[in-house]
Amino acid sequence: MKFTDLKAQYRALKNDIDARIQKVLSHGQYILGPEVGELEEKLAVHTGSRHCVTVASGTEALLIALMALDIKPGDEVITTPFTFVATGEMIVLLGAKPVFVDVEEDTANMDAAKVAAAITPRTRAIMPVSLYGQPADMDEINALAAKHRLPVIEDAAQSFGATYKGRRSCNLSTIGCTSFFPSKPLGCYGDGGALFTNDDALAKAFREIRHHGQSSRYNHTRIGVGGRMDTIQCAVLLAKLPRLDWEIERRVALGKRYDSLLAKHVRPIRVKPDRVSVYGQYTVCTPQRARLQQALQAKSIPSAVHYPLSLHHQPAYAAPYQGQSFPAAEKLAREVLSLPMSADLAESDQDLIASTIQWTSAEKSYS
Repeated sequence: MKFTDLKAQYRALKNDIDARIQKVLSHGQYILGPEVGELEEKLAVHTGSRHCVTVASGTEALLIALMALDIKPGDEVITTPFTFVATGEMIVLLGAKPVFVDVEEDTANMDAAKVAAAITPRTRAIMPVSLYGQPADMDEINALAAKHRLPVIEDAAQSFGATYKGRRSCNLSTIGCTSFFPSKPLGCYGDGGALFTNDDALAKAFREIRHHGQSSRYNHTRIGVGGRMDTIQCAVLLAKLPRLDWEIERRVALGKRYDSLLAKHVRPIRVKPDRVSVYGQYTVCTPQRARLQQALQAKSIPSAVHYPLSLHHQPAYAAPYQGQSFPAAEKLAREVLSLPMSADLAESDQDLIASTIQWTSAEKSYS
């Protein structure tokens, strides 16, 4: 059993993917070839955003977003401690300080009610994370940001295709950033990412920054990076896009099926009723995580922990947060467990996963 079954997806799309890649090999424009612009247009339409700018990775998308907002040393960016390290990493890389607010224990997303208390005169942006495929409470966060004239960056690395009150993730705030890492709901065959915005000036900045700050050939008007997404990876995504809506429907159905099978035995991450999760990860919480992982492993069922340490406990980041506690994030770090999830997950495999969890939980209750 695969944690994410990319081979099954490739088998279903092999002809289209191979043809798209072959077209790039034939024209030879491996950097900023025509597929790059084609993909950007289609992704913009998919999200409803005015602009999409593809970049080398989801991490690069976060960096470029912060650079476009001119985040500098001494600035503060409010975000969550319970996320992949890239969220905080890019803030620190620019010399700014991540200011953490705790998450909701049931959704693992930023607790919007706690953001106001974290705003200081040095705050320059708010960066919620759409963890596990579900957007945070974006209306509340955006309203607070507007009151303080702050931009909001949605770290949507796990949520491309998700919706919030009928609107697409990546088009819920000033800037949306996503990742096309292979295991994502929409994934390429290497690294890739994108930024989304409705602001013309920001879109222009994104395009220049990703190409070494160039406004025209060899005319560098701002500091930039080598952050372009290569043409072959864009071609892969173009082949996958027509299947995406079906894949999202399948992920949602499998996520709900997991919930019904497991809710009496572990605590699934809750999806709020006004949004649709794409289940970038299907994650449950249990105080018996180690025991449950061992039982799954004994049946050759893969699992993963996303994430075992909150950022304020990570060795490279911990020093400024000594004495600070984020109880919900810390509890989730002890209890979360991600189970196999992809659109091609067989229900028979899902039944085996569920029966193993059910049996292990029952055995514990009688021991």
